[in-house]
Amino acid sequence: MTPSGLLATARHRLTHRRVWALATPMILSNISVPLVGLVDTAVVGHLDGAHHLGGVAVGATLMTFILWAAGFLRMGTTGFAAQACGANNGDKLRLVLLQPLWLALLLALLVWLVHEPLLAAGLYFLDSSAELLEQARIYFNIRLVSLPAALANFVLVGWFIGAQRARAPLYLLLAVNITNVVLDVFLVVVLEWGVAGAAWATVIGDYVGLLLGLALLRPVLARYPGVMRWTDALRLRGAAPLIRANRDILIRTLALELVFYLLVLQGARLGDSVVAANAVLLNFLLLTSHGLDGLAHAVEALGGHAMGQRNRLALKRVLVVSTFWSLVVGVGFVLVFNLFGNQIISLLTDLESIRQVAFDYLPWMAWMPLVAVWSYLLDGLFIGATRARAMRNAMVLAVLLIYLPAAWLLRDTGNHGIWLGFYLFMLARGVLLGGWFIWLWRRDRWMPA
Repeated sequence: MTPSGLLATARHRLTHRRVWALATPMILSNISVPLVGLVDTAVVGHLDGAHHLGGVAVGATLMTFILWAAGFLRMGTTGFAAQACGANNGDKLRLVLLQPLWLALLLALLVWLVHEPLLAAGLYFLDSSAELLEQARIYFNIRLVSLPAALANFVLVGWFIGAQRARAPLYLLLAVNITNVVLDVFLVVVLEWGVAGAAWATVIGDYVGLLLGLALLRPVLARYPGVMRWTDALRLRGAAPLIRANRDILIRTLALELVFYLLVLQGARLGDSVVAANAVLLNFLLLTSHGLDGLAHAVEALGGHAMGQRNRLALKRVLVVSTFWSLVVGVGFVLVFNLFGNQIISLLTDLESIRQVAFDYLPWMAWMPLVAVWSYLLDGLFIGATRARAMRNAMVLAVLLIYLPAAWLLRDTGNHGIWLGFYLFMLARGVLLGGWFIWLWRRDRWMPA
């Protein structure tokens, strides 16, 4: 082999190692998030009555709507932090941290002010029992207490990923989730606080994570010397690119939230057992998304770093390696879900009516990873490149052109129609993002000028 060939092979192997050095801790930390959801479901799912589990599902969905809408605080921060590190700009790296933290606090205050109409609007269209809706209100109102910490943790996780410090978000999220799990069992099972106990466990976990995340900032900042420009951050000076990216990601996330809300709404109209079973099945999707997102985070950090260096070849290597491993992980999820899906459902709830419904629709979730892998991988690529407008456009088109028409046409086909519409939506996301990237890459318009 020629010296140039040996060098290329060495760089390719190095890319594999760098991808997994970032992806491994992120996969572990990401999977810990749905595992908490599994514990919530398992603990509450063993209470007497489907309305407890359904109430947590609805209340958590409403809270997740707010948190996912604020996902721009994580995604918008990562790309800019990665590019600041690639350019070795310590001042910019600090500003990228302070400005979204300030935005997180402002957003939490705004939600607190309007939470009553938000809750009323979220529950208005649900044709569910009064007992289920009351449990949803209890869960949602308690979870609001943790909103400032939860949003600040989004910023910290995104910033750490961009700075290629994947162990920091691992420690942060483990602190959040271990605290949540321990208190879940203690408050719900031992103290018998029911749904309120599950909510308070999450609140305390979010604040524990925030304190640890702030403590982990020091060693990262020491690596990139610079000045904390507090005045510029509070005035949002020079924040126009960040705000534009966050605006586009917010619109993109709201469109995604609409899909999940309609999924819950359609299931609720088929009865408490169906909405509860769909909540159980969505844990499979959460496991898939958080696992594959670990590799997507590696694409965000390494891709954004290559963008900061304007290194097209390095970006290509990152994309090829990440695509390969994303497919491997996706196939792994398919095998696990097909082999052990029934056992997982049985662990989550002992209510036979919910189990039977979940068993019937498990195949939809068992094969979902092969459909969803492309949208997760490409999301990471576009986030690292801070191309939020393209992400927004692809998501809106997938919802308007594919999901909403499918949901309308399949409205009388029961729960199978609900999941088929969701499948078509996830497939459309990957196709649109992939086509957009190929179009830009072939015309040499992907890298910054």
